[in-house]
Amino acid sequence: MKICLIVLYFASWGTIPHLLLLKKRPSATLAWLWAILFIPFLGVSAYLAVGTDRLKRKRLKRRALYSARKTRQRPPATTTDAPTAGLVATLPAREQEFLQLLSRIHQLPISSAESIQILRDSTAFYPALEERISTAQHHIHLEFYIWEPDERGRRFLAVLTAAARRGVAVRLMLDEMGSRRFSEKLLAEFFAAGGHFSWFQSLDPRRQRFFINLRNHRKLQIIDGTIAFVGGMNVGGAYEGLDPELGSWRDVQVEVSGAIVAELQEVFADDWYFATGEMLAEVRYYPVYVGHPRHPAHIILGGPDTRNEPISKTFVSLLNMATRRAWIATGYFVPDDVLLNALELAAARGVDVRLLISEKTDHPYLVTVGRSYYGQLLAMGVRIFEYSRGINHAKIAVVDGHWAMVGSANLDYRSMRLNFELNLLFHSPPQNEVLARIFEGDFALCQEIDPVAFGRRPFRQKFLEASLRPLSPLL
Repeated sequence: MKICLIVLYFASWGTIPHLLLLKKRPSATLAWLWAILFIPFLGVSAYLAVGTDRLKRKRLKRRALYSARKTRQRPPATTTDAPTAGLVATLPAREQEFLQLLSRIHQLPISSAESIQILRDSTAFYPALEERISTAQHHIHLEFYIWEPDERGRRFLAVLTAAARRGVAVRLMLDEMGSRRFSEKLLAEFFAAGGHFSWFQSLDPRRQRFFINLRNHRKLQIIDGTIAFVGGMNVGGAYEGLDPELGSWRDVQVEVSGAIVAELQEVFADDWYFATGEMLAEVRYYPVYVGHPRHPAHIILGGPDTRNEPISKTFVSLLNMATRRAWIATGYFVPDDVLLNALELAAARGVDVRLLISEKTDHPYLVTVGRSYYGQLLAMGVRIFEYSRGINHAKIAVVDGHWAMVGSANLDYRSMRLNFELNLLFHSPPQNEVLARIFEGDFALCQEIDPVAFGRRPFRQKFLEASLRPLSPLL
């Protein structure tokens, strides 16, 4: 028996060439190599389950077989429509260059929004979404990471079912890892009314999908192709502060209208095709926008099917763009060296760089790992605030007095390289100010990390942080 285990252990080393050929970042490669070599069987099992994250869109059957943009015979990826181009031309040259840079990074056009409304917490988001669903005329497309089968989840299912009965085409897509407590048994009436449902299907042996690490973390809702919601909100009573263990829940969603909605519809269409094989290319899903663009906007997409790490590059570009302030809120903070350098350099230039990090989370070990990075940031003048009044799940940023970003991506390895993520960046002084006021209110509820006191924390805490830090690419 002992000989068999030894043989199996050395056989597990056969995964090492595969790991090396993935060409991950050196830190991630070394972390996985360490796990495979020194954690027998468990290390290689973890690698096979979650480590093989570099997936191309060809393998996911997205760009190779279907793209909403290509199928609709849209202009080249970076072509901006004339009204939006005219709006962008009114910006200072430096900001125009910034948007053009993002367009090249993401291979998506610069777009625009006519209206932008910041929705703070579920008390604003849930009623707004329910009202839009109740008044929908043609279609409802919803994409969530977590949908809890509790009273709140059942209420929204009832509203969707009522819409389907009215003849509205309703499509609901959930991530099976995030919504693992959700059961299709709850959808009997929804299906009977004509509703459509799919898991994102990252784990489906019938379709040769074995990637439990391939998670759709996006939160996107589209109503009639004219209104869209983007942000960090999921569906469930916990997000209303009803879970006594988690306490209050802070989050942000944004409601937008304008040309940007068609771009967001293409995101849903691509995800829906991957999950179901159904193409959503009909003109009725993409009504022509004829209003007046007011805010330049851009979609920030991330996922394991991209090689240029667009989420990370966007944050770095924003930090490089900042001249006065850069405030960022994140649920989890496990940065890489590139992001660390950008934060430090911005602070060194005199930019007011602040991080709002949730001290209370459902993954406390991530807080420990994140703190291992505090020292070097504090030394460069970055201010760090930990929120512990409840869960601060918001993923938002404000830069100077006009740029703002809301979405699903945290400042951690998983959001930057593993999850499918969606952020919305927009140029809007009024909404920038709304988010800034949210930040100021939350800063007042936080414990700011004092550099001197932090340096005096117990040795056992420092040792635990240092021990877990090499594993950060695996978390």
